[in-house]
Amino acid sequence: MSAAAVERIAHDYLEVRGLVVDFDGFHAVDGVDLTVTKGDLRFLIGPNGAGKTTIIDAITGLTKATGSAVFGVELLGMATHRIVRAGVGRTFQTASVIEDLTVLQNLDIAAGMRRRRLTLLRARKSTPPEVTAALETIGLAEHADKRAGTLAHGQKQWLEIGMLLVQDARLLLLDEPVAGMSAEERQQTGELLQHIAQTRTIVVVEHDMEFLRSFADSVTVLHQGKVIAEGSVAEVQADPKVIEVYLGPSETFAPAAERPPKERPKVTGPSRPVATAPEKFRPPRKITPPTGGADA
Repeated sequence: MSAAAVERIAHDYLEVRGLVVDFDGFHAVDGVDLTVTKGDLRFLIGPNGAGKTTIIDAITGLTKATGSAVFGVELLGMATHRIVRAGVGRTFQTASVIEDLTVLQNLDIAAGMRRRRLTLLRARKSTPPEVTAALETIGLAEHADKRAGTLAHGQKQWLEIGMLLVQDARLLLLDEPVAGMSAEERQQTGELLQHIAQTRTIVVVEHDMEFLRSFADSVTVLHQGKVIAEGSVAEVQADPKVIEVYLGPSETFAPAAERPPKERPKVTGPSRPVATAPEKFRPPRKITPPTGGADA
């Protein structure tokens, strides 16, 4: 097996074990175990203060933690820039794009992270293929020369996801990606994430139950820094602990009837099946961004 194939297989899943984040004696994250595989669009939910965003902060090096978080390599203790180079990318609740630059320029700068220093000084004769592919994937090809600051709210979020794609992030950690979006933008974002999840590992922190019902493959529920339930949307909805601490007896987020149950992939460690070759990136059908802004 080639070294490239071994590396890609090693990055097929995120494995977190015994994760603890301590703030002066308060365990914001308290012994969390989490395994997320490529192709499993995982949602993290829970009440405010449950530790969802803190887990992402720990995995990406923004918060000190103990335990283990492995994505090909052990991430805990690594510098943030080395975590990015290990293929880990994240978004925040507010899109981090350079508003005075165009969509194309934002993507080109993000793609430059993996270019050699001397090539950054040379004039570009053409658009890099990874940037062209990302523009099509996020549905902003027709807006490539538009200033990022003029984009609608949802389009800015798509641009930020595109910036992770051109960096070849294979683990995407998304913090409330549809907050403030219109219904149409949420639908298009869900379709985008489903497509990306075919070849990458994705974890979504979210409070929008309708969005979760429509697009989650599996759900992990947190409360007071601990995992209290995990499974399909239907399994989690029926869990008595989840009903007690998060949903309440009258709340429901059962999966949409038209979505067939999806078997969750299993991880067995180094002996798990080996892919024959890395998958090529295939842009999905064109996603047409809305012309208006987000819902009020």
